[in-house]
Amino acid sequence: MEASELVAQIEETFGVDASAPAGGGMVMAAGAAAGGGEAAEAKTEFDLVITEVAADKRIACIKVVRGLSELGLKEAKDAVTNLPFTLLEGKKKEDCEAAQKTLEEAGAKSELK
Repeated sequence: MEASELVAQIEETFGVDASAPAGGGMVMAAGAAAGGGEAAEAKTEFDLVITEVAADKRIACIKVVRGLSELGLKEAKDAVTNLPFTLLEGKKKEDCEAAQKTLEEAGAKSELK
């Protein structure tokens, strides 16, 4: 009895027919996958990861890292040397993009995650 009630609730909630052939399940799975894509687009928090720093630009990048974070000199040096390094975590996209531009001007490569 409980199984039939569950099926009825699923049919009502998702607007599907449980008596449909197996191909109908594929349509429902595709719809669920599309819904997951919308959630990914609505991402509000981003991380900025330094991926590469030119050897001749390390000092400039260390200065930028110190300006963008609360890291001390040694920690900023380690951040620029031991890559990849997550500089910003859980920040707005605009903040991460501005920091990314500053890093690129100093000679570092980075990416948003």
